[in-house]
Amino acid sequence: MDRSDEAAGETTGGVMRITRVTLHDAVLNQIRDMIIEGQLKPGTRINEGQVGAMLGVSRTPLREAIKTLASEGLVEIVPAKGAIVRRFSENDIREVLEVLKALEQTAARMACARASDAGIGEIKALHEEMLRLYAERNRLNYFKLNQNIHSAIVRAAGNTVLAQTHEQLQARIKRIRFIGNETPERWAAAVAEHEDMIVALMARDGERLADVLGRHLDNTVDRVRDAI
Repeated sequence: MDRSDEAAGETTGGVMRITRVTLHDAVLNQIRDMIIEGQLKPGTRINEGQVGAMLGVSRTPLREAIKTLASEGLVEIVPAKGAIVRRFSENDIREVLEVLKALEQTAARMACARASDAGIGEIKALHEEMLRLYAERNRLNYFKLNQNIHSAIVRAAGNTVLAQTHEQLQARIKRIRFIGNETPERWAAAVAEHEDMIVALMARDGERLADVLGRHLDNTVDRVRDAI
């Protein structure tokens, strides 16, 4: 795996699409997934030797990936200890979700007014793919696509600063949001909320979409509170 780049693929509609990713991105994505899925637990030190051997990479790309994760807020660099997977308090999560709610509600109104028909169609296609992954109970890929839908709605608002701020905050609590849908009931409720989002987006009803997103993120606070 210790190469300048590698081929990666994702399946869409049964067809494997080949993409190219840099070594940095490949290592970064692997470690981020390990944090999201709980293989690297909150409060634990990332053992560079063990993780590097597991991924088949040297310490240089591993350390670069850890620096990126630290900038995202998923990892803390502690003197004399190294990289520690960040542990979030309930208050940390509540504060981030409050800001995400404000950003996404603002984006909802802007996206409904500004997005092209093609852009909205692309978001609907992402939603349909997410439903397929839900039917397969493919939790990790479902979660990634779920988060991408939120990001796509924000990007559709056409405001770069808004999108960048949202991306930074969303990255910080990915692990927490992932475990928030661990029970079948919570997962089903989150999917139903996404269904309501798409209906409002297709209708270009900015106020309705903002309301649905607000309730969705309020419910996320309750879901993750129990999870932590």
